[in-house]
Amino acid sequence: MSKDAYIHKVLPGSPGGPLVLVFHGTGGDENQLVSLGRDLVPEATIISPRGDVSEHGAARFFRRTGEGVYDMDDLARATGKMAGFVKAHVAAAKPSAVYGLGYSNGANILAALVFEAPDLFDAAVLMHPLIPFEPKVKGSLAGRHILLTAGRRDPICPPNLTTRLEAYLRADGADVTVEWHEGGHEVRPNEIEAARRLFAGAVQGA
Repeated sequence: MSKDAYIHKVLPGSPGGPLVLVFHGTGGDENQLVSLGRDLVPEATIISPRGDVSEHGAARFFRRTGEGVYDMDDLARATGKMAGFVKAHVAAAKPSAVYGLGYSNGANILAALVFEAPDLFDAAVLMHPLIPFEPKVKGSLAGRHILLTAGRRDPICPPNLTTRLEAYLRADGADVTVEWHEGGHEVRPNEIEAARRLFAGAVQGA
């Protein structure tokens, strides 16, 4: 359990305030989402790790053998390593709440963390996740706030898999909101506003 398990960037916030972990998409890095995290929760400390897997030079959080075909052993490795990284930062910061936000591959590792350690995040935003397997949640997601965002014409994340993930999360007790747009895999303003609402509501309820 190490705070330095990943190359990462930290934007300090108010002492004792929320902690926001942000997880980039394939080919991004630790700089991709830090400003978005700061914009969504201005008082929070933002922590952004860089994926430790290279796919033809593009950083990712776990390996895959094709689009939507995951190396499940490597996903398990990455999930355990990231859970330790997050727990180490939570232990050091002693935050008022812990939030997660991930896009694409970052949403997938965040979803895996939610399944593996349901009590780790108070609220999570999964932007365009692709979970092609049936998750096994180790506990209950009762009381956890989760936002899924998706494009109805997303060629990478088919809408039916977003709907299926929503059903899995609801079945495990999560408070789930889904925000759609009519486009593809890109993030649009309505998704960002939905994330802002989720975190604002979670802050008020903390």
